[in-house]
Amino acid sequence: MAKFLLRIFLTSLFALSFVQFSFAENINLIENARKSGIAVYWDSMSRSGILEKNGKQLSFQADQSIVLEDCKRLAIWDAPAIENGILVVSRQFMNKAESFFSTKKNDTEVYNIEAILIDPGHGGKDPGAQATHKINGKDVIVREKDITLSVGKYLYDMLKKEYPNKQILMTRNSDTTLSLSQRTEIANAVPLKSNGAILYVSVHVNASLDKKASGFETWYLSPNYKRQVSAKIDNSEKVDKSILPILDAMTDEEYTTESILIANFINDGLLSSIGSSTTSRGTKAEEWFVVKNAKMPAVLVEIGFLTNYKEACLMNDSSYLKKVANGIYNGLVSFVTYFEKSKGFTGVR
Repeated sequence: MAKFLLRIFLTSLFALSFVQFSFAENINLIENARKSGIAVYWDSMSRSGILEKNGKQLSFQADQSIVLEDCKRLAIWDAPAIENGILVVSRQFMNKAESFFSTKKNDTEVYNIEAILIDPGHGGKDPGAQATHKINGKDVIVREKDITLSVGKYLYDMLKKEYPNKQILMTRNSDTTLSLSQRTEIANAVPLKSNGAILYVSVHVNASLDKKASGFETWYLSPNYKRQVSAKIDNSEKVDKSILPILDAMTDEEYTTESILIANFINDGLLSSIGSSTTSRGTKAEEWFVVKNAKMPAVLVEIGFLTNYKEACLMNDSSYLKKVANGIYNGLVSFVTYFEKSKGFTGVR
């Protein structure tokens, strides 16, 4: 009987997934959510978003009646819509949202950062970018693989000391060769508890034909690229596969939101740590292979340009690389604190 009712629910859910509401009074979602203390994360490119408050979250898409409650429960609500460029919902949607966020989240649904994976770029037969500079009267070959490994080790030691009860991992801790696919396979294979989350940080060094190019930057996955993450949703009830693309868009939006937050925190950390020695090029979106296949929040940090003489000299100094690692560390700690203080707003693994 339960399975029969489930089939009826899923059939109805799919049938209604593209139905838009047509109420007389549609209200501005962002304005009304803020009045209720509900945080709104909206991506106009994918037309999907997240509402978050008190560690609970609601994932939705414009023109879709399906919502995902706390990354676990599917429900049918009035579909949000875009009217004259404004994200609007029915009054009933807003009332349900306020009621949803007013209920206490179960302790079993509290999520925490269980693991942080540090990925020093390149290594072994793959030196990455490299350049030769005369430093202190000697010709020195500055290699990306050496710099990223040094920063990765410093970062590992800092995080291990800060979080003795978390898994602090590295894709490589020596001069070994790893393909990009191997790196993301390592990330995706990390064992986690049902309420555990993992962060992926890939460290790289920039290079340019323009010798004056300088500064650090942090990249996150472009919202234009969508990973297939619905496979991680419990499918014990054999959910109709026709709705999985909708779930993919919802759950992937969470990873994008978190990756942007991590990138911003790391960029701020680096600005505070090394901003007096170089400049910030900001946070940017890209579809780097090394992060696009990671089924988790992931960022790629370019710590400077080894083709720039000044920055090459800095990155040839271990004390400077410790400052770089400290900047990334401070950014990660800020994000972990934010994430766990809100009791976690990622629920799919």
